[in-house]
Amino acid sequence: MLKKVALVTGARAGIGKAIALRLAQEGIAVGVLDLIIKDARQVANDIVAAGGQAIALEANIADREQVQAALTTLRATFGPVTILVNNAGITGFVAFEDLTDSQWDDMMTVNLKGTFIVTQETLPDMKAAQWGRIVNISSSSAQTGAVRMAHYSASKGAMISLTRTLALELGPLGITVNNIPPGSVMNTIMSEANRQRMPLSEDVLLATLPVRRLGEPEDIANACAWLVSEQSGYVTGQTIGVNGGRVVS
Repeated sequence: MLKKVALVTGARAGIGKAIALRLAQEGIAVGVLDLIIKDARQVANDIVAAGGQAIALEANIADREQVQAALTTLRATFGPVTILVNNAGITGFVAFEDLTDSQWDDMMTVNLKGTFIVTQETLPDMKAAQWGRIVNISSSSAQTGAVRMAHYSASKGAMISLTRTLALELGPLGITVNNIPPGSVMNTIMSEANRQRMPLSEDVLLATLPVRRLGEPEDIANACAWLVSEQSGYVTGQTIGVNGGRVVS
């Protein structure tokens, strides 16, 4: 039976951490990749303490050489990487008319180019195994838009388009590619950064959600665990909204 090894980017906290912990519970060896290696090590240590397998990895996902070095370490430790969760990303708030070239480029470099690089560098292992699972963590703002977040929404929307295209290209190779756009998820680095800028109060926001509660990182992690499982082999190119029933177009 194929040993399952996963790389989770942006895994030091929030959704990435929850995904790393959840996949480890499924018996998957996890590469916990992040720029903040100290926090990544703590997540890896927590996994090992719970009886799982994990290693902390440091890399800027937009730097191909750093990604290659991290993957070399992960492969040497656990073997070929056949599960990838592209979670790492940055956010930002600025009115569209005030957006600078630098702000636009930085957002696209991390959120889109970084996803491109990590996916491309991981792909050979999946092709060799004739089995693979890729999950891209985008954002509900890619579906609805978001005021003062044109660059962020555009970068996440591009991830959804990339998901669909890769599903078409990689499906014949035994590799599925899906996308989760989280919505109204609290206790993440981004949600804390965005809290002061939210146009709606928490009470008003809750009233828009059929489940009447805000999401937790574990909600995303549970959906991700299914998408990378054997049972999801007939699901690809899909956007799985984990958003409490939030209406999106």
